[in-house]
Amino acid sequence: MRILLLNLYYPPDTSATAKMARSVVEALSISHRMTVLCGRPSYEPTERRSWRLFQTEQTGLVRIIRVGSTDFPRLDMKKRVLNYLSYVALAIPRALFAPCDAVVAMTDPPFQGIVGALVALLKRKPYVYNIRDMYPDMAVGGSIVEPGWLAKIWEKLHRGALRRAARVIVLGEDMRARIIAKGVEPSRVMVVRDGTEILAPNASSPVPDPEVVRAIRGNSSFVLVHAGNLGFYGAWNTLVTAARNLTNEGVGLVFVGDGAQRSQIEASAVGSSNIRFLDFFPASKIPSVLAAADAHVITIKRGLEGVVVPSKMYGILAAGKPIIAVAPKETDAVSLGIQRGFAVGADPDRPAEVVSAVRALASDANKLKTMGEAARAAATDCDKVKELQKFVEIMDHLKIY
Repeated sequence: MRILLLNLYYPPDTSATAKMARSVVEALSISHRMTVLCGRPSYEPTERRSWRLFQTEQTGLVRIIRVGSTDFPRLDMKKRVLNYLSYVALAIPRALFAPCDAVVAMTDPPFQGIVGALVALLKRKPYVYNIRDMYPDMAVGGSIVEPGWLAKIWEKLHRGALRRAARVIVLGEDMRARIIAKGVEPSRVMVVRDGTEILAPNASSPVPDPEVVRAIRGNSSFVLVHAGNLGFYGAWNTLVTAARNLTNEGVGLVFVGDGAQRSQIEASAVGSSNIRFLDFFPASKIPSVLAAADAHVITIKRGLEGVVVPSKMYGILAAGKPIIAVAPKETDAVSLGIQRGFAVGADPDRPAEVVSAVRALASDANKLKTMGEAARAAATDCDKVKELQKFVEIMDHLKIY
């Protein structure tokens, strides 16, 4: 089969969708011919591309077409929108001339699902929609877009894209429930988790870097880590308030990363000696970051359950660390975590529940150990290779015409 994949970001972009797009392409290209239609690198890329209307690269069975979109830095949101619009303006007409038997779209830009449905309709090809973050729900829930006429039109077009899709691939059961609630036939909504790389049974775990461990642990006796993007989706005030109440109990909360909300979170944490902020560590140090914590935080604020599915959960599981899920009970992090025993949940609007959950773990070494063992056991069921094989099987069984 000839498959056309649409996503603005693709390596050397370093976004999560860029990395996942490459993983999907590598898995599918074993048995199918892949064409990737992306933009010029702009998401903190490891290298840049000079402007050309179209640039083509060929690697084995994979053909990469980069349209001449703008490449403004991602942190300037207004200019980032120009990246989105220039990509779409060039990608749609170019896609019409790319031979394919099926169209796959991810979610960069945020309205890419609608673009993919349009391309598939014009080309009269089956459409597979891989939802990474669900828009416009995320934009409205994160207060990026006001719930007015623009959101209503966006939602109407998005529901049309969902109806057009032969298969909708989502990241978790919570997201699947959200999509089905929009009127999509359940049999067309498939779960493919991001998963994690599982070490071979005889392989030894990497030794944590002591400098990274010291930087994260500081002087705290129990360390809670949130490692990842500090975006619009988290219950940050609840976390900070809870940490303040634990100041005199040897509990430290460490944020590792950056994002649109970091400055606001830092401002709310001023004066709290047990709340610290660290920049991202190099990718090679991620295992050390994961190992340094006593427990990790996953947070999703109310209203975004099933809209955002944090993929970092799987790396935490592979590291054998417990999770405190400050999120609605409908999220996978809570429901799956409690079912499998690797997580405890706390209401994202109730700091007192977070405090109780942290105290219970900090005072019970046996529970901490048991949850860590449960995390490692759960990780084996989220093998990234096996999850990608599910994606391949979905495409293999797609009815083309």
